[in-house]
Amino acid sequence: MNAIPVIAIHGGAGTIVRAALKSDAEARYHAALAEILRAVERLLADGGSALDAVTEAVRLLENCPLFNAGHGAVFTSAGTHELDASIMDGATLEAGAVSCVTRLKNPVLAARRVLDVSEHVMFTAAGAEAFAAAQGLEFVEPSYFHTDARYEQWQKARGASGTMLDHDAATLAAGEDDPLDPAKKFGTVGAVALDAHGHLAAATSTGGMTNKQIGRVGDAPMIGAGCYANDATCAVSTTGTGEMFMRMLAAYDVAAQMEYRGLPLEVAARDVVMNKLPRIDGRGGLIAVDAKGNVTLPFNTEGMYRGFARVGEQPFTAIYRT
Repeated sequence: MNAIPVIAIHGGAGTIVRAALKSDAEARYHAALAEILRAVERLLADGGSALDAVTEAVRLLENCPLFNAGHGAVFTSAGTHELDASIMDGATLEAGAVSCVTRLKNPVLAARRVLDVSEHVMFTAAGAEAFAAAQGLEFVEPSYFHTDARYEQWQKARGASGTMLDHDAATLAAGEDDPLDPAKKFGTVGAVALDAHGHLAAATSTGGMTNKQIGRVGDAPMIGAGCYANDATCAVSTTGTGEMFMRMLAAYDVAAQMEYRGLPLEVAARDVVMNKLPRIDGRGGLIAVDAKGNVTLPFNTEGMYRGFARVGEQPFTAIYRT
């Protein structure tokens, strides 16, 4: 008998803003996460594939201004937006990714089309947008990605540093709209899923890091670093200091430890997040699910927006350590 289908999502990790603990910000984040989980749980309950589930989950996360992906993406050092996304099918090991796109409403849909119809795995910048246009995907004006909260965050980052904001920079004053400190929040979104057929999939999307240099690409669109899925082991989506996750091949490392060391999902994921990444100052977390339906959501920061829902059950959501 196959495991019960399950969807897990994340919306970034980072440092708790103590002043925001009593605000209504937490309620907004919990409500947004739960709404997305319920929508995708229904898709899986109706027999939808894991690949469709993670596509839809990340599309909804991209459309939500609370998260740093799509509408609500952070600003680059030039005051623009550059977005990245990736997706992988655990049944076939096919994958698709786009990076440095500026006018695609939903980068994850472009990544999905790369997986579905292209012989390639990744397109970037103008080439990615040309591919997406040929596929008939929706484009928006750059102003679509703007939110006042992200603009204010960018202004603070520019005031603190004339260059790309360092994840280890001094904490900036944070607003009441975000329980995690925007100066130390790693704002990738992602999803992993197991469907009724026993197949796994993962997807990841991001607007990058506030005040980042033009052309910087982190782990989110990198297969094996920010996204990985293999029916034989697990599906993983990460969020954190992207350069460190790239150097560690963090997403693939979880699957590799399961395959080569015979470790269970929970042990493999915690080893990557709690032991291996900190050795190179890697901060953040990941979400993962295996073919048996086990879910793990480890992180080494003070908080991570996260949640999961099994078909027929109420969604679980959390921000801080429990």
